[in-house]
Amino acid sequence: MKKRSLFLLIITFIISFGLYQVYVFYFDNNDNIQSIYLVPKDAVYIIESQKPINNWDAISKNDIWKHLNTNTYFNTLATNLNKLDTIFKQKQGIFNRIGNREILISAHVYAPKQYGFLYVVDLQKIAKLNVIKNNLNTVINSNYKVSKRYYKENEITEIYDVKKYETLYISFIKNQMIASYTHTLVEASIDQYSNPEIGRNLNFIEVKKHVGYNDMFRLYFQYDYLDEFVNVFSETPGDLTKTLSQSLEFSGFSFDIEKNAIVANGITNTNDQASTYLKALQKSGQGKRTIKNIVPKNTAIYLSFGFKSFEDFYSNFETIQKENPEQFKSYAEGTSQIESFLKINLKTHFMSWIDDEIALIQLHSNVSDSKKDVALILKTKAIDDAKDNLNFILEQIRKRTPVKFKEVNYKGYTINFMSIKGFFKIILGDLFSNIEKPYFTIIDDYVIFSNEPNTLKSIINAYTNKETLNYFKAFNDFDNRFNNKSSVFAYINTPNLYNTAYDFVDIATKKQLKTNKDYFICFPQIGIQLTPSKNDFKSQLILEYQKPDKVKSNYTFDDAKPKTVITTPTSPTEENINKDTVFNIPELYPSDLTARLFTKKYSNGNTKFSVELKDGLKHGSYEAYYQNGNLKISGKYRKDKQVGTWKAYDINENLIFKTRF
Repeated sequence: MKKRSLFLLIITFIISFGLYQVYVFYFDNNDNIQSIYLVPKDAVYIIESQKPINNWDAISKNDIWKHLNTNTYFNTLATNLNKLDTIFKQKQGIFNRIGNREILISAHVYAPKQYGFLYVVDLQKIAKLNVIKNNLNTVINSNYKVSKRYYKENEITEIYDVKKYETLYISFIKNQMIASYTHTLVEASIDQYSNPEIGRNLNFIEVKKHVGYNDMFRLYFQYDYLDEFVNVFSETPGDLTKTLSQSLEFSGFSFDIEKNAIVANGITNTNDQASTYLKALQKSGQGKRTIKNIVPKNTAIYLSFGFKSFEDFYSNFETIQKENPEQFKSYAEGTSQIESFLKINLKTHFMSWIDDEIALIQLHSNVSDSKKDVALILKTKAIDDAKDNLNFILEQIRKRTPVKFKEVNYKGYTINFMSIKGFFKIILGDLFSNIEKPYFTIIDDYVIFSNEPNTLKSIINAYTNKETLNYFKAFNDFDNRFNNKSSVFAYINTPNLYNTAYDFVDIATKKQLKTNKDYFICFPQIGIQLTPSKNDFKSQLILEYQKPDKVKSNYTFDDAKPKTVITTPTSPTEENINKDTVFNIPELYPSDLTARLFTKKYSNGNTKFSVELKDGLKHGSYEAYYQNGNLKISGKYRKDKQVGTWKAYDINENLIFKTRF
């Protein structure tokens, strides 16, 4: 009788426990938390997927990922995911039950020059059965050792790889499993449970609401920590990185990986410290991109700003500046000083003729030695009106400054010099501070300003040779994927950007660039477009993918050019000076058209050549030298033409022959 009663008691207990588990598994959903609440506050970016198994399978078969996965950074992300699968390979049935649950992957800088990933997996109802949590000791294979410790009353399981000396840290909070190979990230995640920050951030919530749950993945950027992340890969963040981190809050994208592109659509919001320029753009409508018609094909970056009209934009620009009395006072004093000194009205003589687009471009110039081949391009309403007002400003400069510069004609285009220090920074803000005391020229309906006259010459050459973006089929096909109107449009040509960087970095950085070249240039064209939407910007991002070998066949790379070996001859006959060509001096490109002398040097410091200048033209003595410092050629120029008697010398400065022009 007692046995029967015990048996009935056990059966009753089993049935009751089973009913409880059924209730827990199917009906009790009141104790779940969102994955985002466990992401530490310093996440630089977050990748989110509702169907990670299906999506990861699709990505792993894609050519883009296959290529990127050979890179150290991307391979770290993939390897860590693969390790999770390897650890539990003996009990794959358990993870198959997890199936396509939501997973978040967040990236964090946890120490100087060190970054790591946190993985958050929503186990949903499976978590309530504690199957995985209670059986970690039994599901791993023999290559791992398991130990446990507690952090703030939360159990952390440490799975140590005895072969690779790595530890995976896993913890369970409610319905979520968190894991990382960096223990501080798991601990930071546990801290977030009691006081979540990103998940409760109103800017993040607004972005997440617009992104929704479409497409393969969602990607979120948090700009507050962008500087630290960029510092992992470079010594100092650039001006653009600083501007983004100071002006933007979050970007959110839902994106798909196509065969030959990564395509993302989403939204970006600004913070309270956003630049005046960005705030003004948000309120000023959109403009059509046409400056691309004169932008050279070898441009590395084309950054276009569009608005319904420049007058509207500038009115908003001034209004927003008034919200900061100290900033507006500085702006008002600066513009007043310019107007008072030159006796001009900036709105009448400068701003009145600007149309609906302005742009900054950075070139990979073929005639300049400058690492900052940057130009500002203004689209005009009526070019004759622009010319008249610019001529008036130039006349006022000539009357009131000691600079006496006569215009230079280059291939039929006039180059002038606007000697007003800080002109564009004062009237348009810090974004244009690098355009200081610029030269300028006019092409069609556009006025182009640059500190470097040779940058202007590069633009003129490209335009006259029909080597601009509008003649570049690859660009046109890419550009057609975006709306032709926007507030901000950034186009990046990575092969040209690679060349621009490679020409001016030190040897160590050159080596690093070459090592990662294939992962950099495999996205030859990148486009980012921002369009105003209430208080945010609708955002579109497209990265075009091509196999590196194909990119290399379409572009010329400076790191692949053969090095020129200069040898010092031991006798006059070894120099082999050609009498018919020795005086054919190639075109020279002075970097300062106001200078009186233009000089180039060999790598050993000796002068290669020097020529006197007048108004930017070769005018006066010209002398070229051997690498050992001895004179090689001498002659004279008058108004850019060779005149008089020119002489050529051997390595010992003995006269070989001469000719008269």
